[in-house]
Amino acid sequence: MLFVACEDSKPTQQVNTNQPASDTGKTSNNSTKNMINTSLDIQGHRGCRGLLPENSIPAFLKAIKLGAHTLEMDVVTSKDGYVVVSHEPWLSAEFCKDPEGNDVTEENQQAFNLYEMTLAEIQKCDCGTRKHARFPEQELQKVVKPSLTEVFKACEAYTQEQGLAPIRYNIEVKRVPEHDNKFHPAVEEFTQMVLDTIIAAGVQERTTFQSFDLECLRIANRLQPKQTLALLIDEGQTDFEKNIKELGFQPPIYSPYYPLVTRELMAFATEKNMKVIPWTVNEVEDMINLTDLGVDGIITDYPDRLIALQKLN
Repeated sequence: MLFVACEDSKPTQQVNTNQPASDTGKTSNNSTKNMINTSLDIQGHRGCRGLLPENSIPAFLKAIKLGAHTLEMDVVTSKDGYVVVSHEPWLSAEFCKDPEGNDVTEENQQAFNLYEMTLAEIQKCDCGTRKHARFPEQELQKVVKPSLTEVFKACEAYTQEQGLAPIRYNIEVKRVPEHDNKFHPAVEEFTQMVLDTIIAAGVQERTTFQSFDLECLRIANRLQPKQTLALLIDEGQTDFEKNIKELGFQPPIYSPYYPLVTRELMAFATEKNMKVIPWTVNEVEDMINLTDLGVDGIITDYPDRLIALQKLN
């Protein structure tokens, strides 16, 4: 089975507001000032993927500098037991080079299985100097895939040095059942590794553990009942009550693909005291529409765009 990068495969769409078309058109600057909530949780997707190489320490520090409140990132594991910040459990053919400096290709990318590589071997590979076709504004620079511990240390040190408020983290566990013991450990071990790394860094109270995988979330809820959890919802999963029922408990955060956010969902979430934080929202008009609907946060590749809107208030 191929590992599906759900966030990457979606075309740009307009968010569904459950309103007539005449109510969902372009919004004036005056309306923008009324819509952008200053308490909105701005989450930098993979740091700030639209601006710097994804899931890299420079991208996370840039997002903090811009003013993001939360750093969203993905994690897998290495051969020697590190939790590694990476969307795929292999080197991506889109933007990575192999240890010899050659471009990774679609034909050989899965051969660079991070679960079969040590952290030192992984960090011989550059994942930041190749042009990313889908993010032309991205500033290229040499980066490596960091461990989650390295990210925590770098970001905690930066906020302290700069006198900034502590940053929050949103950690997505990239578990696919068919990949157990092939591209990552079995689900309980994988979940425990991520939770242990979060706790060891002393950031559990500021961290969300999110996943599309229900079993992963159930185990995290059992192992660490106080851990904030987010249920990720993919395209086509329109029945939010059914989605929560399948999980087996109500998560503190419901995180759907952004066109799935409707007034009906927001009313339900408000009644249940559940936050709604959609992904991955990159167009200004969608940011405005979602804020108007009352979402609690927005995950975006371009936190600078959302921050600029907030500053209009």
